[in-house]
Amino acid sequence: MIDLHTHSTASDGTCTPSQLISYAAEKKISAIALTDHDNIDGILEAQEKAKELGIEFIPGIEISIEWPSGEFHLLGLGLKKPGKKLLETIEFLRGERDSRNKKIIQKLQEQNIDISYEELVEKSGTKTIGRPHFAKLLMEKGIIKKTQQAFNLFLAKGRPCYVDKTGENLRKAVEAIKESGGIPVQAHPMSMYVSWGKMEETMLEVRNSGVEGLEAHHPGIRFSEARRLEELAEMLGMLSTAGSDFHGEKVRADRKIGYSSGGYKIEDKFWTEQLKPALEKAHSGTDHTFSAG
Repeated sequence: MIDLHTHSTASDGTCTPSQLISYAAEKKISAIALTDHDNIDGILEAQEKAKELGIEFIPGIEISIEWPSGEFHLLGLGLKKPGKKLLETIEFLRGERDSRNKKIIQKLQEQNIDISYEELVEKSGTKTIGRPHFAKLLMEKGIIKKTQQAFNLFLAKGRPCYVDKTGENLRKAVEAIKESGGIPVQAHPMSMYVSWGKMEETMLEVRNSGVEGLEAHHPGIRFSEARRLEELAEMLGMLSTAGSDFHGEKVRADRKIGYSSGGYKIEDKFWTEQLKPALEKAHSGTDHTFSAG
């Protein structure tokens, strides 16, 4: 098995980067990508652990993109060295996250919930704070019993404490990933909330913006939908990838490392026949080792 979409405590996962790799080894994962939200802080630690345990490691990131409908996330897979544009994108999105988080704090306080920004930062233990960290803190405070309640009552779109998220421009994000040696792949395309009737037209627009692949298999969709996305990728001359979007055993229990749409056990073909040859071409035959500077 392989997995090309996972998260660690560097964003909103529950495993540290090294714990994630150790867990992957226990589950017989042969190749894994770490794709934390809007940051690359956990890559070196994960890479070192993967080397120690003999797992092929793909350095990555998941970037939030500004898009008119639904949610658009862009994976950068196979990063070699962070370029200026990627560092600028990370800094921009970090600032936008901080602004959003402070607005959410204010809205929670207006709901008579005793919570502060300083407390959130201290409890989160990461620079990339998102709504799952709010949910965890609310549970620790006894406001809710399960993390999903935080979204149902306060944080989901349409609820009283929701605040819109600002993303990066798609073309800028694509340039940032490519400058850093990576391949841009659209994460979970169905999250755009585009109908199948308009999917080909939309993905053509995405491809023409420089995106080279799409994540065909994701646990948020049915296997039949994933196969349709594979066929669409092939028709458009794009790569297909597959991931679990794993955040840890204690959150999103439906997402199991190495498994994807409809419980699909992720085959290594998405690495050996799709992404790996593309990275070897992009990296001119060198290995996929990430360097911070």
